[in-house]
Amino acid sequence: MNFILITNNPLVQKKYQTSKELIYLETGFLDVLCYTRDEVHKGHELLTHPLSGSIKPNETPYKSLLISNKAASLDYRSVTMIEDSIETAKKFLSIRDRTQGLRRDLLLDFQEIDYHLIKGAIESADK
Repeated sequence: MNFILITNNPLVQKKYQTSKELIYLETGFLDVLCYTRDEVHKGHELLTHPLSGSIKPNETPYKSLLISNKAASLDYRSVTMIEDSIETAKKFLSIRDRTQGLRRDLLLDFQEIDYHLIKGAIESADK
C-alpha cells in the first residue's frame, strides 16, 4: 500500500527519509495531529490510529502517523478519528504536559518507542 509518513520524530525521519514518502515536522505532538487533520480534510485516509500505543499524549513529545498518499473523497471515519484524537490530546495536555524539559536519554527512549510502533505499521502496510 502506498502511504505518506508524517512524523516529528528525528529517529523515524533518519530511518525512512530515503525509502518512504515522509513529511517531517519540527513541532510537538498536538501539532502533528493538527497537520494530519488538515491532510485528512483534503481527502487523505488515516491509516494508523493517532493515539496508538499505551503512552498518553502528555507523556511523549513524538508521534508518527500514516495516511494514504492520494487524496480522494472525504473519509468520515478518518475525520472522526483524528478530531476525537485531537480533543483527547488537548484534554491530557491541559491536565499536565510532562514532555517539557525531558532529559536527553528519555527523549531518545520515546523516539525508540514511537519508531517501533510506526515500524510495525509500515511493515504491515508494505505487505
